[in-house]
Amino acid sequence: MSDFSFSESQLQQLAAQVLDQARTQGATAADVEISESVGQNVSVRLGEVETIEYNRDKGVGVTVYLGQRKGHASTSDFSAQALADTVHAALAIARYTAEDPFAGLPDQAALATVFPDLDLFHPWDLSVEGAIELARDCEQAAREVDARIRNSDGGSLSTHASRWVYANSLGFSGGGSGTRYSLSAAVIAEEHGAMQRDYWYSATRDPADLESAASVGRKAGERTVRRLGARRCKTGEYPVLFEASVASSLLSHWVSAVSGSSLYRKSSFLLDSVGTQVFSPCVEIVEDPFLKKGLASGGFDAEGVATRRRDIVRAGVLDGYFLSSYSARKLGMVSTGNAGGPHNLLVKPTASFDALLAQLGTGVLVTELLGHGINLVTGDYSRGAAGFWVENGVIQYPVEEITVAGNLRDMFRDIVGIGDDVLTSSSRRVGSILVGKMTVAGE
Repeated sequence: MSDFSFSESQLQQLAAQVLDQARTQGATAADVEISESVGQNVSVRLGEVETIEYNRDKGVGVTVYLGQRKGHASTSDFSAQALADTVHAALAIARYTAEDPFAGLPDQAALATVFPDLDLFHPWDLSVEGAIELARDCEQAAREVDARIRNSDGGSLSTHASRWVYANSLGFSGGGSGTRYSLSAAVIAEEHGAMQRDYWYSATRDPADLESAASVGRKAGERTVRRLGARRCKTGEYPVLFEASVASSLLSHWVSAVSGSSLYRKSSFLLDSVGTQVFSPCVEIVEDPFLKKGLASGGFDAEGVATRRRDIVRAGVLDGYFLSSYSARKLGMVSTGNAGGPHNLLVKPTASFDALLAQLGTGVLVTELLGHGINLVTGDYSRGAAGFWVENGVIQYPVEEITVAGNLRDMFRDIVGIGDDVLTSSSRRVGSILVGKMTVAGE
């Protein structure tokens, strides 16, 4: 599983060769990322092996600067000649590129100098036979939940390990290794000629932290069966509770709206929102790059800038954006260490899931979202959904073929509570989110 062809020191030597080539060939500045990854994916369906995939990849990405002109090229060939040719190609691109006053490497003072051990690498000596057995057990556990589960999309197990080095001509060089594993099952239930499908999964850095195959499969089966008999609900305005498995999508829309590229292109409904009330006062969000075993942990970002833990939303007030060096310069600000995206986002719970359900009263619990009806420029939100109709805080029946709609600006400010049912299989750790009122279109 972790049988890399190159050690981290060998990757660092290759990076140094690339930077030497860039200097020799006339680049005024340069950076390079070198990585190697290995993995295995196994899937079974109805107890039979469906796919076995192995992957082994490696690559070098080189970015060079000629003053304010930038060029980029990449290769999967690590030979000295190929590295030199790749630098040459990047420089050729730079020569024909218009000058960009905001282009360039990050400020040297912002580069990371401390490299904490974040416990991201956990090799797993898992044979293909062992992977097949786990995937099969997961699917079988799902199929055994109920006799109405008559078909399956299968069970799968994925393993992935990577090693990388990033270096630039400012003297920065940093790297690391990481692993990621996932186990999942999806099954189909049928009743009175109507079929329903659902799934469950577990994803971790450490295989010891994966949910058991029996647990993942059982949840997939239970989630599928509970959807049988679904119908539409009446159209109206109701509170909507987004289950934890879909609540993270609301967080993703917020991240997109306060990320550098959306802001400097003025394609966000949250322009100039730092210091303003973006969420309701009950919302507290922390960005923690140093979370041990975190799926988005790292001591530096994709351009070597040091990361830091920060309270990015306090009592609903936005305290910062997600910026790379380039987007920060475009906005007249400084990098937040988010080249490559945000790190682990932790949303503070305010209540239990059952308490939120009781607080919802009469409305909709959403467990699945469909389509992509989000306009980040205006904040308009409209998505197909499935879930459950709730009355007096008690689930009554499953619903499907409905639409939930609103505006993200209003939805964020109308968050009533956040559940403690936080899922750890994501870098965005948030429980269920209760929004006070949305338009629900049914029948």
